[in-house]
Amino acid sequence: MADEWTRAMVADRLDLAADVMRSMPPVRPQGYVSAWPEYVSTFADQVEQEPRMKKPLPSPRMITQADEAMLWLRWVDKDIGEILWARANRDAWKKISWHHGISRSAANRRHEYGLAVIVWKLNGRTVPRKRSMEYVIEQTV
Repeated sequence: MADEWTRAMVADRLDLAADVMRSMPPVRPQGYVSAWPEYVSTFADQVEQEPRMKKPLPSPRMITQADEAMLWLRWVDKDIGEILWARANRDAWKKISWHHGISRSAANRRHEYGLAVIVWKLNGRTVPRKRSMEYVIEQTV
């Protein structure tokens, strides 16, 4: 990868992980079958309809990168990890704020702090415990 990780790179990787998890086929119990018959459409049914394009499954490399990115969430507190994952899944700030009982600016600050902590860890540095969130965020790009 690159020599130094940035917050934008970490956020992009978490977004990729969320996209990969969304595009994976659903997990069903073994032996799952449907009793409904397959609907066979005639030519008249398909006239003037848009073709249904199937999204391609993610590549093995994308799945590996997604797994790696989800392991990064262990490095932050549980609530900050939930905020990071919610933003990667494109949840609205309002929903995140209500769920955690904090203001939008506090949720954004915790999001940036979580990204910064992951950047520090990926770059091989230890996060100082006696410094403020702002200091940790400012030390990353």
